[in-house]
Amino acid sequence: MILFIECLIAITLFSLIVVPMTAKDPIGVISDYPPAIRKRCVELGMTKETTNRFEAKDLVRKGAAIIVLIAVAALVMVKINHAQTFLQGFGYTYIIWMAITWFDALVLDCGWFCHSKRVRIPGTEDMEEYHDFLFHIKQSCIGSLLGLPACAVVGLVVMLMA
Repeated sequence: MILFIECLIAITLFSLIVVPMTAKDPIGVISDYPPAIRKRCVELGMTKETTNRFEAKDLVRKGAAIIVLIAVAALVMVKINHAQTFLQGFGYTYIIWMAITWFDALVLDCGWFCHSKRVRIPGTEDMEEYHDFLFHIKQSCIGSLLGLPACAVVGLVVMLMA
């Protein structure tokens, strides 16, 4: 039951960060949009073309978020979940990671992003890519894999703290 509540809290916090940021400034999170929409934004002069999907500021923002996640997750695993082993720390954290990842994919991306006009960038409203559910599912599969190292670090921290 505690793990379920932790998943709900994590999903809520994630949503409170992502939804307002995306609704306020879609160009600010353009790196998370499908490639064709990013390309159209370059053509319209709204953003510059990059060889990498993520710019340095995106990597810093996401890297900082992962570091905070690791620190908070390790504390929660030890103090609240009473995790004592690598597998407990890793497993519990990965369950929470997956809850966030798939909530993001199914509810925020496939539900909200694919249907809301609030996230449409002017000049791209006509694009079918806003309804590309497969793009969001693929990104979540990648996100699921990216969670493995972060959760492994939490497992190591839990093991060392126990």
